[in-house]
Amino acid sequence: MQVYAVGGAIRDALLGKPSQDRDYVVVGATPAEMEAAGYKPVGKDFPVFLHPRTREEYALARTERKTAAGYKGFAFYCAPDVTLEDDLVRRDLTINAMARAVDAGGELAGPVIDPYGGRRDLAARQFRHVSEAFAEDPVRILRVARFAARFHDFTVAPDTLALMRGMVQAGEVDALVAERVWQEIARGLMEARPSRMFEVLRDCGALARLLPELDRLWGVPQRADYHPEVDTGVHVMMVVDTAAGMDAPLPVRFAALVHDLGKGTTPADVLPRHIGHEQRSVALLEDVCKRLRVPTECRDLAVVVAREHGNIHRSDAFGAAALTRLLERCDALRKPARFAGILQACEADARGRLGFEQRSYPQAARLMAALAAAAAVDAGAVARECAGNASLIKDRVHVARVAAVEAALGESVGMNERKSD
Repeated sequence: MQVYAVGGAIRDALLGKPSQDRDYVVVGATPAEMEAAGYKPVGKDFPVFLHPRTREEYALARTERKTAAGYKGFAFYCAPDVTLEDDLVRRDLTINAMARAVDAGGELAGPVIDPYGGRRDLAARQFRHVSEAFAEDPVRILRVARFAARFHDFTVAPDTLALMRGMVQAGEVDALVAERVWQEIARGLMEARPSRMFEVLRDCGALARLLPELDRLWGVPQRADYHPEVDTGVHVMMVVDTAAGMDAPLPVRFAALVHDLGKGTTPADVLPRHIGHEQRSVALLEDVCKRLRVPTECRDLAVVVAREHGNIHRSDAFGAAALTRLLERCDALRKPARFAGILQACEADARGRLGFEQRSYPQAARLMAALAAAAAVDAGAVARECAGNASLIKDRVHVARVAAVEAALGESVGMNERKSD
């Protein structure tokens, strides 16, 4: 029995990057021998075992045979005669198909085992498939795109991109389950350059199948007085990269990605302007979230950003009443932490334009000051003053909040009151 560390840990070590965990492959063993050595079986699809001390996962070397469409349509073969090279040839990319032996103490031992040119492709900064078996698993399209977001100076090898396009045309991505699509998109959004993920998905045609609402944004006519980018799709990619540069959490990055979906369905008679795109964005966003089973936290924040980002951008000219109404629509008084994320997504939107990358966003500080003032109103005391007439409470609390915001921001705020918020 021989144990090898494989995949990402070897790749990252060669790149001089830290690796969070290791994948292990065991060659020359049977399930019975693994259990006899103290390993606990946990695999559902093929034999995977937990180390008796570290609880890390160890998989028996295996080969695979495609049996049906999608990423679950495989039959696995695990036996002592399966070699390390047999196992590695089924992996996605050459840079993930390298290994090193592991000694009895768990330390890496010996040279890097690289039968398929992973080190060559690392040096060339290329993602290249190991074998034609790549085409049997559509999840690999998502993984390549996600790796592009992490290693954003890498490119997809032309033959690999051609293979991915063929997979899309064959309908392989249509067999992906929603949870796996969301999982990979979420992981890609949390990488250093999320836009690269969507660039790769567009290049192979997968974005049009998985997120057609987003894919439609490329080619939308340019609004010269508002978006100096080439088109709306480019703007969204700048926004999501700006959010990543701000180290924003996943809900904020997702909101950055989907805040402008409605611009892809702007009626021709109002182009190149995008009147009413906010409500169209909300409707499309809700469809996306339902289809991909997006977590509630991400969906709810994104909906508010899609609906209100224009008002938040214009809020520097709002008076106390308009500011208070905006806070109430955003449910900021009950969920101030979420509101801070909403403002972060809006700042990314404002800065996600050519020439605007370093511009300040004073709207955020002003709105947070307004929120602090409104939140300081004692709603309970107002309610007690309305004893016997509960129907007055909501309006009286609102009036008190407006007065508090006006007092906190200064009398001049009333001169800037807008009635079209």
